Formats: sequence, C-alpha cells, structure tokens
Amino acid sequence: MSNNINLRKGLNVPLAGAAVQTVKKVLKPGVVAIRPTDFRNLTPKLLVKEGDKVLVGSPVLADKMSQNILFTSPVSGVVTEVVRGEKRKLLAVLIKADDVQEYVDFGVRNVDELDAEAVKAALLESGLWPAFVQRPYGVIANPEVAPKAIYVSAFATAPLAADVEFALKGEAENIQTAVKAIAKLTEGGVHVSFNGKVKSQFAGLEGIVAHSFTGKHPAGNVGVQINNIKPINKGDVVWTISMQMLAAIGKLFNTGRYDVSRKVAICGPMAINPCYIQAVPGFSMKDIQEFYGNAAEEIRFVSGDALSGANIGAEGSLRFQDNQITLLQEGNDYEAFGWAKPFRFNQFSSSHTYFHWMLGWLTPEKKYDLDTNLHGGERAFVVSDVYGKVLPMSIFPIYLAKACLAGDIDKMEKFGIYEVLEEDLALCEYVCPSKIDIQAIIAKGIDTMIKEMA
Repeated sequence: MSNNINLRKGLNVPLAGAAVQTVKKVLKPGVVAIRPTDFRNLTPKLLVKEGDKVLVGSPVLADKMSQNILFTSPVSGVVTEVVRGEKRKLLAVLIKADDVQEYVDFGVRNVDELDAEAVKAALLESGLWPAFVQRPYGVIANPEVAPKAIYVSAFATAPLAADVEFALKGEAENIQTAVKAIAKLTEGGVHVSFNGKVKSQFAGLEGIVAHSFTGKHPAGNVGVQINNIKPINKGDVVWTISMQMLAAIGKLFNTGRYDVSRKVAICGPMAINPCYIQAVPGFSMKDIQEFYGNAAEEIRFVSGDALSGANIGAEGSLRFQDNQITLLQEGNDYEAFGWAKPFRFNQFSSSHTYFHWMLGWLTPEKKYDLDTNLHGGERAFVVSDVYGKVLPMSIFPIYLAKACLAGDIDKMEKFGIYEVLEEDLALCEYVCPSKIDIQAIIAKGIDTMIKEMA
C-alpha cells in the first residue's frame, strides 16, 4: 500500500444512535419505488406501464439522452403505479414485489475473457451502469467517454455511516471480479482508498492502485480523496463507484443476476434498536416502522447520512446509492436566548463555545441526541476561515459558494467547481455561523455548469 495521507482538517460529529453490527431483519419489501430523482440531470423515458409484470433485472426506465443506459427493477412483481408530478414529471415507478423472486438471467461471464466493450455492454444491459458517477458534476457516467481513472472509497467517515467491512463481509470475491472488469474501462487504473488505521479485508485486492488515508470526516469522501491524490482539472473526466456497487457488479458476472441487495444501517437518535437490515434500494419507510414506532411526524427520515443525505419523509424510500437510513428528531422547538447560554450540556459545539468542551477530556466518547434545529436563522454571509478548518481540499470554499450564487462560470472554474459535489462541503454547512445552505448553493452552481457547458 502507498504512503499514508494524513488529513489534518475535518470534524467528526458525535451523533448518537450508531447501528449495532448485526443484521436483525431480512426485509421482505411490499412496494418498491424506482425514482429518477435519485440521479442528477436524468431525463427518464418510461419503459413499462401499470399492470406490467417485471423480473429482477427487467428494464423499467431509460435515459432519454442516452437510451442504452437502463434502470432495472430490484424486485420481481407487478407495476402498480406510475407517479407523476407537475407538468407530468415522472417521479416514481412503484412495483409490488412477488413473494417468490424471479430473475432475468444475464449469463455467467468470465471477465478475464471479456474486452472493454463486452464489459460495458453487460453493465448497460443489466442496469448497473448508473452505479458509475462521473466527475465533474456528479452525473451518471457517459459510456462514450473513457475516464482518466476510476476511484473507490473503501471506508466511510460520515456520521453513523454503515461500516464497509461489516456491510460487505464475504464479498471479497465479487469485488475482485468487479475490479478486474471495470479496470478494462480506463487506462488510469482503479484507485481504492483505505482507512489507514484499520486492516481491511479488501487490502489484498489485485489490480488496484491502493491509497491510505487517516483523519476525521470527510476523509472517507471519494471527492476529498481524489483532490489529495490527483485533483481534477478542466477537461478531465473521472468516475467513482461505491464498494457495494462493486459487489453488485461482481455478482452480475459471477452469477448472471442483477442483485443490488445490501445491508442497510438503520441509525440515528430516533431509531429504536439501531441495527442493520438486509434490503434492496427503493423500500418504503413504512416497511421499517418497527424501528421508529408511531412518532413519524416527529422524525426526519434521511436516506444517507445526517450531513449530506436526502430528507425523504415518512412516505419516502431508500435511494439507489445509499446504504443508510438516519432517523433524526425534527427540531421544531424554540430555545429562548439559546445564543447566550454557555452551559448547554447536551449540545455539541464544533467551535468550542459550550461548557461541555471545558470538560470534554473527561468524556471524549460522549454522543449527542442532535436534532434538526438550526438554533437561529440565516444571516449575513461573513468571510472567515471557518470552512477551511473542516475542509481538507485545496479549493476556496467560500469564494466558490459566492461564485455559484452569482452564476459566474469563470470564477466557479477558478475556485474548484470541477472538484466538488455537495457532500464534500456538507461539513462547511454544518459549522457555518451564518446558517448558509452551502450544499444547495453548490448544487445550483453544478446545475449552471451542466446547462452552460454541455
């Protein structure tokens, strides 16, 4: 393994409710949702209608801009509803799952005998191509453009993130198969970043370029890792993919089946008996009611981690790329004179302003039942170094945010828009004294770049 890269900047948010490393339930889904909104800049084309029978791996949607990119069903069953919004925008395809699952047979393949085009065709046909996220902009990878390299993060540092070693225990063979396959799609190699403090079961993967990172969150973010390995310049295209999606690709070639089932961490301060479940993406929050009880109106349901996940609501479903549901208490209460209270023993402060930091050395492992209360409203955008203290990337976050607000493409390029996705600046939003929604600003900037630079 290469020399370790130690990131000195960052912050670990001590959120309570970590999932115990045991699978307490194999979830049998009722109705599964396939949502185009899980993918940036996707214009979906519907391939099924209500009443159609589908198998696991049957195509349900296609990308209108690149119709060889398919989105396939994670379950077998019947299409019960096509959900549309304003101007008939396609929001979801709902599929009622069968009791006994049936699979499309894509055929077992020996990846050693396949060339790049055969690997690409197999991934496109099966619906696993959307697992590749292209940078810049975080869109689905363009199969017509060869990436400079492919990057994978083999660990996660976000609050209460699912443990990669536990979630993918026993998947080393499938992941090795996937690495051999996707390595054929790039000349720059498959770069896998490991936690420098943990001996990974995947450290022996063959055919990878290994990197080691230590440090606080966001050390596990693949965007941060890329920035510290080889920053993305204008004109560069790289792809990223998660370890769990590598496992799914390996299963495709080894078994001939589309299988995106995964261990999902049910966690957060409002979770009852936080643990892991075995499930497929698209399952409804109603399917896990036993883990939050009858207090849905008091809970924020987040697909992903507390900093960068999506607020999906009690009617929502697990997103395609996620393996974590975080249950947070809605912070609807008003705290009078909260700003003037230094003695707040149950509040976490990243700026060392509350009393608990004076005695923090006595309880370094203390966790906090944090809610979604902002403890104040948005105020003037003050230039300071507060963002720089938690962002271990060689960019200028506050100037990038201002360029995004102004829609200034030249300055967005200058200050690092090609390097980031919203998740990379989530900590900046968390520590922001002005309560600025940095992730929304970065998202707006990325959308501007896609529109103007396409």
